[in-house]
Amino acid sequence: MAQKPSLPKGTRDFSPTEVAKRTYIMNTVRKHFKNYGFNPIETPSFENSNTLMGKYGEEGDRLIFKILNSGDYLKKTNETFLTEKDSLKLTTQISEKALRYDLTVPFARYVVQHQNEIEFPFKRFQIQPVWRADRPQKGRYREFFQCDADVVGSNSLWQEIEFIQLYDAVFTQLGVDGVTIKMNNRKILSGIAEVIGAKDKLIDFTVALDKLDKIGEDGVKKEMISKGISEEAISKIQPLFAFTGSFIEKLAQLKNLLSTSEEGLKGVEELSFIIKNIEQLGLQTATLDLDVTLARGLNYYTGAIFEVSAPAKVKLGSIGGGGRYDDLTGIFGLKNISGVGISFGLDRIYLVLEELDLFPTEVLETTNVFFINFGDQEALYCYQTIQKLRAKGISAEMYPDNSKMKKQMNYANKRKFPFIVLAGTDEAKNNVYTLKNMDTGNQESVDFETLVEKVLATDF
Repeated sequence: MAQKPSLPKGTRDFSPTEVAKRTYIMNTVRKHFKNYGFNPIETPSFENSNTLMGKYGEEGDRLIFKILNSGDYLKKTNETFLTEKDSLKLTTQISEKALRYDLTVPFARYVVQHQNEIEFPFKRFQIQPVWRADRPQKGRYREFFQCDADVVGSNSLWQEIEFIQLYDAVFTQLGVDGVTIKMNNRKILSGIAEVIGAKDKLIDFTVALDKLDKIGEDGVKKEMISKGISEEAISKIQPLFAFTGSFIEKLAQLKNLLSTSEEGLKGVEELSFIIKNIEQLGLQTATLDLDVTLARGLNYYTGAIFEVSAPAKVKLGSIGGGGRYDDLTGIFGLKNISGVGISFGLDRIYLVLEELDLFPTEVLETTNVFFINFGDQEALYCYQTIQKLRAKGISAEMYPDNSKMKKQMNYANKRKFPFIVLAGTDEAKNNVYTLKNMDTGNQESVDFETLVEKVLATDF
């Protein structure tokens, strides 16, 4: 008995409908990337292992898919590693390449390798798949697309302002009202830790604070205490647990709280510059909010931090995020190249559009004109017409078999073709076509020019 086929866990097949919807999102994002001056690059699906390993921390390294060397890869391995079953040391000998974990580290490698060809500041975007050996669950896959845009080689805060506008432009065109762009700044988090005397426990402090919406105030305090942060220190951040008001009002509260921290005040200053200019420029549908609990990979970011939340009526996590990093390329030896970037969560955006029924009907593209097959002689007449239609940019096809009319029409209904052409012996003899509009049900005899005119007049 043949083995039943299956997919690897964490991967998916996509139907024509799903591909059309995903393409609609990617094309919308790509359009705005280009509109904002970002240029596309692509990097290989796999990199040398030493390019990826050690860049994401111990947990990240564990989630990288390794590729076995070709040939007899065990032949050259150290016998001791085999005997001791030392998988970590053995892996370095049998695997020299790995699937990319994200688009950021490959981008850093790209910038370093091509630094003499690049004009800085360099604005790039990538829309490509990445792979992670994570535990599959709802909304989390082992293979998924990332849609990233970054600017490297500039410290200007105008870049952050542009990214906020970019988020707003994309989600406005997708019709997603009520998106909230949350912001914070690494310097503010560092400043808070400094003010309460917990600078040496910055990571523990922010990891706990980041859980405020999940475990509540008491849970956060309990976790901080368990990490060695004193109750006296925690009492100093009490205002953060009831942090309300507008963006500007929150900044004023932070300025008072961080009055003794130079680094913290610098973070407040940076966010003040951003919000004041955004208020002058305006946003179409998105809302900008200051969230002091937002950390998003604290070790990675050095300045502004972004996270985009779906509308409140959709129970979903973030649908985008990013931030400022001061030394992205330093991991490959090119120091002091600051950058800032954002990412769109394609799969989660898909879920939002699906739940809110925001996909336009025209997204589900199909062939414009479908020809019924009445036999070989009539089929030749149809194919001559199909050639001419395709030359004019009109998609057309014919049922391949001379099957019963009912079967062909059932097929046409399921494929949802907007126009059906019936061209039998009489039509071929008179050089005309019977054109049926499947939306209205109207059926009429037309010549080729009228056929083209009526098809082109329809908004697919």
